[in-house]
Parts: sequence; C-alpha cells; structure tokens
Amino acid sequence: MYREEWSEEKNAEVFGKCANPNWHGHNYNLFVTIKGHVTHATGYLMDLKDLKVIINKYVVDKLDHSNINKDVDFMQGKMASTELLCIEIFNQLKGPIEENEGVFLHSVKLFETENNSAEYFGD
Repeated sequence: MYREEWSEEKNAEVFGKCANPNWHGHNYNLFVTIKGHVTHATGYLMDLKDLKVIINKYVVDKLDHSNINKDVDFMQGKMASTELLCIEIFNQLKGPIEENEGVFLHSVKLFETENNSAEYFGD
C-alpha cells in the first residue's frame, strides 16, 4: 500500500509496515455467502460446484499469484486495501451468481490474516 504523491513518512504513518512502493502480498481466505430459497427437489439453493466455477473464473483466477495493483483488471486505479478488494470481489460475483434464478449474493468476507477481515453486503 503506497501513494506515490505522498512522502515516504506520510505513507509510513498511514499504512505502517504495509507501506511499500513495491507493494506486498497476502494469502487471503475468501468466504462467499448466497441467499434465496432452497429447492426441495435438489436440497440446495445452488450447486456448490457451479458457485465454485463462478468464484474461480471471476476472482481466484484473476487474483492468484498476481500483483493486485498491476495485474488485476477490476482493481486498476484502486488502493489494494482488504476493504476495497472485498467490495470489488462482491461486484465481480454479483452478476454471475444472480444469473441463477432465485439466488442472491448476500456477502463477501475476505480474511487478510486470521484476525483481520473485511465483509461487504453490497449497497
């Protein structure tokens, strides 16, 4: 996390040890929650294999082993904070998930560490 227009001191003051002009990395854990009515014929709201395909296509494949600041299309021009990343992941998943009849994206929760996370429920 680093803003080029700020001094090194200001970056360190705001971002602490995460202040690095060459960025830094995390191994995130992502939790996606959907809501709607369970179909009694199948016993589920959405086949989790289908949900996994959507998550991989729109999020994991783009983020995995990538520089969020440089390589990820949906993060271009945005600060790569866990909060903004969580919001943008939600935005990436909402359309494809909700193409499934009666299925709604409820929330996206992103863990940066085991103790630090952000959760977004949409607007």
